[in-house]
Amino acid sequence: MRFILFVGTVLVLSACASWNKTQKGSVAGTATGAAMGAVIGRASGNTALGAIIGATVGGATGAVIGNHMDKQAEEIKNTVPDAQVIRVGEGIVVEFSSNILFAFDRSNLSDDAKDNLDKLVIVLNKYPDTDIEVQGHTDSKGSEAYNLTLSEQRAHAVSSYLESKEIAPNRLTIKGFGEALPKYLNDTEEDRAQNRRVEFLITANEKMKAEAEKEAAQNN
Repeated sequence: MRFILFVGTVLVLSACASWNKTQKGSVAGTATGAAMGAVIGRASGNTALGAIIGATVGGATGAVIGNHMDKQAEEIKNTVPDAQVIRVGEGIVVEFSSNILFAFDRSNLSDDAKDNLDKLVIVLNKYPDTDIEVQGHTDSKGSEAYNLTLSEQRAHAVSSYLESKEIAPNRLTIKGFGEALPKYLNDTEEDRAQNRRVEFLITANEKMKAEAEKEAAQNN
């Protein structure tokens, strides 16, 4: 099993750059679910990517979901220029550097943060059949316990603000990872700054999955 996961991971990562949109949407049909997603996340240094791949439906239904996510991702890119938007599998990762949302060592949203989140809300409300996981991350400065608490507080602050802008609470979950999941080494200030981030994982909810399954059946 470990060998299969390793080979699958190498194939997925090496092919990723050249996939077209339909292939990205249906990749989970040939992956091994949550286990493959976890391995890919660790291997690529992108835990959000791994989480999305691990939760995919796959096959023709996944391809339909992927097409819907293409449209949403493009709108987010055009509407929220300060965010990094990554399309993968059947989901979207939207990443904000923490300094865009928060002052150093603070968990209260700045006015600029609210402006950026207001732009994101426009698109999120336009596509209500998605779930949104808000993840908080820190660098390695300070104690692990302090960083974990800070990341949770930041994720909660963002989630609460989204709720105040009429994002349904049942769409939202929050996770704080503290310093546990860096994307870069914490050796330089530049890398530490990139580890201080808030990520949004946008995936299909059960309604979208059911509708995508019907659409895929009609297309076959």
